[in-house]
Amino acid sequence: MNRKLILALGFAAVLCSTLSAQELLTRRITKTDRFDFGAGGTVAIAGTPNGSIRVSPSASNEVVITAEIEIGARSEADLDRLANVTGFITDETIARAGIVSFGTHNKLGDKKLWKKFPKTLLGLPFRIDYTVTVPRYSDVEIDGGKGDLAISGVEGSIRVNFIEANAKVEVIGGSSSLTFGSGKADVSYGSRGWRNRTATVQMATGDLTIHLASTASAQIDALILRTGKIENTFPDLKPRERKTPFTDHAMLAKAGVGGAPMKFSVGDGTLTIKPLTLPF
Repeated sequence: MNRKLILALGFAAVLCSTLSAQELLTRRITKTDRFDFGAGGTVAIAGTPNGSIRVSPSASNEVVITAEIEIGARSEADLDRLANVTGFITDETIARAGIVSFGTHNKLGDKKLWKKFPKTLLGLPFRIDYTVTVPRYSDVEIDGGKGDLAISGVEGSIRVNFIEANAKVEVIGGSSSLTFGSGKADVSYGSRGWRNRTATVQMATGDLTIHLASTASAQIDALILRTGKIENTFPDLKPRERKTPFTDHAMLAKAGVGGAPMKFSVGDGTLTIKPLTLPF
């Protein structure tokens, strides 16, 4: 997610939170879609400033989308206008499926609806909560604002950028690159057997917990960049260099016989590394 999109989602989330404190009418809408999509492709989801995203595997080669939309306004007429400009569009190719949210934060969708759109409706609170099923062997890319995130059962690479999250991510078979601005994240590796893949997980401010299978074999860098501490209860981590012991702020470790690099960092907060307990 580029810097402009991160700033836009962050500003919109703050503005929506401020306006939500005022007395507004609310409306809830459910929108759905489904389409065929083969295994081995990439499913990319661009969320909203506020909203949750849940991804799980499908029993067939298709993508199924359920979007629970909540909008707020001061009148039924305003709710009608907002309902017409809030939702998602899909961008489908053989190898990539994009799910792109639209609303007052980005003015995508039908351009005719945005002509003479009242400025007083811009910035009113709304959210979209997604439940998406994808083929089991898919790569997943997610850009989100503030909300819950859950990914499980998908055996492909995972890339995540979330501004503020309460996250639970199960990494099974692919590489992972997860970035969180703030919040709490639980990330597991090896729940269905250890598969040696690169991993990078970053939390700017908050708590990050890494769950490692007992069969883990990797080169692990764990760092606290500013304030906080590392809490390690995984018994099989050893210093990669005998003269570089573990500290509360840095661990250059080896699990098993070593392997692919796994890098975990927290700016301010707690980084916990612990054994994986099933079910995760």
